[in-house]
Amino acid sequence: MARTVGIGIQDFEWLITENIFYVDKTDFIREWWESKDAVTLIARPRRFGKTLNLSMLNRFFSNRFAGKGDLFEGLSIWEHEEYRNLQGTYPVINLSFAAVKETSFETAIQKICQLIINLYSDYEFLLESDTLTLADKVYMRRIIEGMTEVDATLSILQLSKFLYQYYGKKAIILLDEYDTPMQEAYVHGFWEKIVAFTRSLFNSAFKTNPWLERAVMTGITRVSKESIFSDLNNLEVVTTTSNKYATSFGFTEEEVFTALDECGLSEEKEQVKKWYDGFVFGKYKDIYNPWSIINFLDKKKYGTYWANTSANGLVSKLIREGNSQIKTSFEQLLRGEHLWCAIDEQIVYSQLDGNEAAIWSLLLASGYLKALDYEQEDLVEDGAEVNYELALTNYEVKRMFYSMVRGWFQNTGGAYNDFIKALLLGDKKAMNVYMNRVASRVFSYFDTGKQPSAQEPERFYHGFALGLMVELSDRYVITSNRESGFGRYDVVIEPKNFKENEAFILEFKVHDPEDEQSLKDTVQAALEQIKQKKYSESLLAKGIPEERIKKYGFAFEGKTVLIGS
Repeated sequence: MARTVGIGIQDFEWLITENIFYVDKTDFIREWWESKDAVTLIARPRRFGKTLNLSMLNRFFSNRFAGKGDLFEGLSIWEHEEYRNLQGTYPVINLSFAAVKETSFETAIQKICQLIINLYSDYEFLLESDTLTLADKVYMRRIIEGMTEVDATLSILQLSKFLYQYYGKKAIILLDEYDTPMQEAYVHGFWEKIVAFTRSLFNSAFKTNPWLERAVMTGITRVSKESIFSDLNNLEVVTTTSNKYATSFGFTEEEVFTALDECGLSEEKEQVKKWYDGFVFGKYKDIYNPWSIINFLDKKKYGTYWANTSANGLVSKLIREGNSQIKTSFEQLLRGEHLWCAIDEQIVYSQLDGNEAAIWSLLLASGYLKALDYEQEDLVEDGAEVNYELALTNYEVKRMFYSMVRGWFQNTGGAYNDFIKALLLGDKKAMNVYMNRVASRVFSYFDTGKQPSAQEPERFYHGFALGLMVELSDRYVITSNRESGFGRYDVVIEPKNFKENEAFILEFKVHDPEDEQSLKDTVQAALEQIKQKKYSESLLAKGIPEERIKKYGFAFEGKTVLIGS
């Protein structure tokens, strides 16, 4: 009989006691414990079981759950007698930064302090113990009643000490979603402040803590060592390119197919693989994201479950505001092609603005891209860039990106779609009307706001080309900024069926008042460039007649556009 499929359950005990669908990942307990690493940072995309696995570790090791070994009966960890004797024998500090999604440094610190207050409140019984000194009790009361920022940076260290004094054993520290506050800080402009606080907190908790047994931190990214981990030389980092714990987070294909059989969905294996397979962790391929699989088992229909579970705002912002090279590479990925790029897994958020390698590194860590292969020297220093062959992870991710690009033009009031219709009909007057409406409403949306000058039109029209690619992908192949004839064109719209549909070449130019008196002159210069550079050569070579190739020049002056042919 198939187990009940529960959505969004991250509490290990609840899953087990309610007999809710669960894939046994308890061997991670053994693998981690036997590694003997002091501090382990595990970076995985969101919704890959990080929180559930930390809940599992907490239930297994924490002396607050002593005597609850029955939770693990029938699971792989319980086959080992030495681990049955280990259950419930350590003080555990369990903390999550998942809720710290604030828009200012002050509120972020307030939220972190409140989480620490809640943590200390669970141990108020220590105030009645004679194992704490008077000074210890004064500190503990100050934490609970109103700590300072300095108190907060020392709070995990101090709690480890109090637990050691009470239980006589060093503490295990579990910190989930350690990088959530930092991602929000980057987006909202208080990165340096949150980094200074976090560096101090982590240094005391994980580096200079004599009462620490071991620790696990989880997050999406490996934030650069220089940012927050500069003092932690005892840190074992496990990323998506590592072999360690590769099958402990996410479902293997065998686990997915077994689940489909259990739920009477055996005939869906091929489609499920197309939609949700594709994640690669280390040398292990065919990893599936658990969130999509569980939702499919529950709803029995396909959808972009994982891709839509959290705001993709940072990813959208980086690509939308990215330069022409970033958009061209993204276009390449959307077409199903592969991209070779240098990757540095130590994410440096300050480099994300316009740095292509940093952006692809973030997308790889976040699960939107997968690494198919890599090129590396025999000896590479820690933190050095390695060239990886990247591709979109799977069909679900591709659909998510299509939806993201469409979202860039949602506030045009339908003008964007109307422009596309006018283009295909050859209605130049309507094209001008609708293109100007689009430009006036979304032109600045594509700019970073930091250097809104020469590159602003370029960022816009390359984003515009991506929109064309998404909307016309069923009937056309759209490419931009590619070699053809003697030069580089801006956008070529090539029909998949030459007999039914026409081809289009769009050349974009920014008005230069020194060389051109009016926008009409700029349009003519664009059309002349199409002719001189022989941009139609690639289309003619494929058998498309000259008369079925429509050529348009787009002249920009600020948010004003003139289209001519």
